[in-house]
Amino acid sequence: MTFSMESLKSALRSPLLPYWLVVALLPFGRSSEFGTFLCAVGAIALFVRAPHALRELPGAQLLLWLLGAYLGAALVSCFGSLAPGKSWSTAAALLRYLPLGLYACFVIRDEHRLRALYVAIACVLAWWVLDAWVQAFTGWSLGGHAEAERISGIFGARNLKLGPTLAVLSPFALWAARRRWGFAGLAVAFLLMLGPVLLAGSRAAWLCYGLVALGFAWCEAHSWRRFALYCGLGLVMLAVAGGIAWRTSTRFDARMQRTLDALHGTPHGLDEALTGRLEIWHDSLKMIAAHPVSGVGVRAFRYAYPQFAPANDHFVVAESCGEGEGACHAHQIVLEILTETGGLGLVLWLAGVVLAWRAWRRVGPAARERAFPATLALAVMLFPLNTHLAFYSAWWGLLFAWLLGLWCASLFVIGTPAVLPMEASTREVGDGA
Repeated sequence: MTFSMESLKSALRSPLLPYWLVVALLPFGRSSEFGTFLCAVGAIALFVRAPHALRELPGAQLLLWLLGAYLGAALVSCFGSLAPGKSWSTAAALLRYLPLGLYACFVIRDEHRLRALYVAIACVLAWWVLDAWVQAFTGWSLGGHAEAERISGIFGARNLKLGPTLAVLSPFALWAARRRWGFAGLAVAFLLMLGPVLLAGSRAAWLCYGLVALGFAWCEAHSWRRFALYCGLGLVMLAVAGGIAWRTSTRFDARMQRTLDALHGTPHGLDEALTGRLEIWHDSLKMIAAHPVSGVGVRAFRYAYPQFAPANDHFVVAESCGEGEGACHAHQIVLEILTETGGLGLVLWLAGVVLAWRAWRRVGPAARERAFPATLALAVMLFPLNTHLAFYSAWWGLLFAWLLGLWCASLFVIGTPAVLPMEASTREVGDGA
């Protein structure tokens, strides 16, 4: 446990703490913004002490381009937004991601700190998993009582994000287990996380976790034959775990019964299986046709939805929606980009993807290996053939920007400990005394 404890202590005592806090506080709503605030203060302080540091940080330069595409798409959509107040306030709020990501590029300058942050995230996830297993067996967790169809863990029954968050961040826990205990540790960690991901009931999370498993299988295999073998073993473990959950958990059974509605062969059955998303996607296409250039405006989807939906649409008449509002977002990343930011937004997003791909290819095998957990987490989060949370929302957007900052920093870390400008000044004062 020496490796894990030393890394965790490093994350708690070093300037990594504000960045680590963003993830640690995710289950508690807007509390995670406290970590964002600390990162912003830290970034400003670092810029004051080293105004030209940005020139020496290729990760920070890459981040600015990528966030430029993300923020630029939102900004362009504001001018023709159907809810201009909401769109402009959202675009302004997105600016906080700049100091957040820059802080990561400032403080994660060497491999030791990068690994320390990975381990710290893994420890947070281990706590969430333990709490989720307690809820699975007892019905209670630190987040309260579970709802009827799924466990919610420390996030609480009113904030059903345990499954997607755990699946997206799982590469950090699996990486830490593999590094500390070898392949056996990786397999055990995979199974321990598989239970909460399945019981959390998010089918998008199931797909994300499957993609994570494929990523680690390929990383371990180094050949097609071994990859096929690992995939076969993974399917067996998944079938066994799924069968046990199906027979012993009423929550998992309820989610599976809803999923199997898709096999009825009727549009209604498929819509039931997708929890009404077919209606949302159909109306999203109407929005895209009506506003193809700049969309209906970032985060204006719910306000535009009643204009394109039938009068008896489930999301328009549902009591959970506000008066005059409909579905909150498109539930699919490509549709979200096209409906809210239009063709211009999609072009900017695709330009960011191409730029990120080229940067990842240029850094070399060693850097790609160091960045593997962050790369895999981003890849499964953005995988287009899935349903998604809203990438311009305050919560999922924050996690996306946090991962993006970490990924840019991880691509360009150095092998020896780096000294931050603030730390260098402190040491000089100490030496002079």
